[in-house]
Amino acid sequence: MPSKKTFQRGWKSYKEYAWMKDELTPLSAKGKNTFGGWAATLVDSLDTLWIMDLKQEFWEAVQAVAMIDWAETEETACNLFETTIRHLGGLLAAYQLSNEHILLEKAVQLGDMLYTGFDTPIRLPAFWPSASLGSLSMEFTRLSQLTHDPKYHDAVSKVSSLLHQTENATVLPGMWPTFFNLKEGILTEDNTFTLGALADSLYEYLLKMHPLLGGSDSRYADMYLAAAEAIKNKLSYRPMTPNNDDIFFTGTYHVESPSWLDPEGQHLACFTGGMFALGGRFFNNQEHIDIGIKLTKGCIWAYKAFPTGIMPEIFSLVTCNTLAGCVWDEGRWQQAVADDQEGHLSLPKGFRNARVPSYILRPEAIESAFVLYRITGLEEFQNAAWDMFQAIETATSTPFGTLRSTMSPFRVSHHNGTRWKAFGLLRH
Repeated sequence: MPSKKTFQRGWKSYKEYAWMKDELTPLSAKGKNTFGGWAATLVDSLDTLWIMDLKQEFWEAVQAVAMIDWAETEETACNLFETTIRHLGGLLAAYQLSNEHILLEKAVQLGDMLYTGFDTPIRLPAFWPSASLGSLSMEFTRLSQLTHDPKYHDAVSKVSSLLHQTENATVLPGMWPTFFNLKEGILTEDNTFTLGALADSLYEYLLKMHPLLGGSDSRYADMYLAAAEAIKNKLSYRPMTPNNDDIFFTGTYHVESPSWLDPEGQHLACFTGGMFALGGRFFNNQEHIDIGIKLTKGCIWAYKAFPTGIMPEIFSLVTCNTLAGCVWDEGRWQQAVADDQEGHLSLPKGFRNARVPSYILRPEAIESAFVLYRITGLEEFQNAAWDMFQAIETATSTPFGTLRSTMSPFRVSHHNGTRWKAFGLLRH
């Protein structure tokens, strides 16, 4: 299995050059701490080791995890969001697969430390980005379910209550702005709404909390479905492409006078295709599955558009006026590129710019392709995921067998990326 071999090469390099560090610097082959120094790559890869039947490596990693002291760090502050999704999530996933009790013990130790983040005057962690505040619920809730201690779920339930109370009070009802004023518990001041960085996983977590709780808390379904409608009606657009492809992307919506949609897309937002498809399956909504298909096909199209077979991190497209599509207009595209300070006619047709051309091992597009294949059974998504994997492997391999960011979607360069993201191995 090629993906397993790639993972094994990466794991071997991590073990040899960066064991117990957060990340491996893939060109200099050195360890680097970027997430508190608690072996982020190791902890976050535990479930992958188990799923790939690398049991010897798994048990070696478990022994190493048992030695982690959460009180030891060179950082002056703990990133509650990153530590929850990488470390706590990694421990809980590995425990549920292996039933190895030490993993749950370490999760409880970490959970108790993270729980102190809620010790504020309003019992909410001091976060500003909406993704950070909204992306704690699954891990904390699952920890309560496994330990039968309700305190963790109770803590994040306060966050959910605040979200539920304010979902229709924002200037875009159904969604929350990118930034919150948590000092005063105000979530409705900002006017910018996105599914990209700083907001993305909030909506994904709302959806996944519904099955995690067996549908027992209707707030999550209510909030997710309201958000999905806002995303469909305000943030989604169809790009103008030479073949009038039936694909969607999402942009950033600004509520002003007048309100407007910035069609700048982000690789990170490619998770929305899988999210809509899962939501459509959970709530028996074929329209949402169809939207998920079009969003995922959009990211697949963007991957195929560039010579490396990889889409850029941040880019902008020329939009159609409606989701029904539009006829290609060469002159309109050229004018849009000319009007864009970062535009260039060497870009694939349809793209206005590739403002951030790098690829930093984002897994969202290939993840959505996998989800759509499992939900629809259509081989085109399986084939697309395989094409993505091959392109990523070609662009990001180093002599150490590791993966790292590459800086251009136009050509493969083995000298630009300097960091091996902790989630790089998990892609496989």
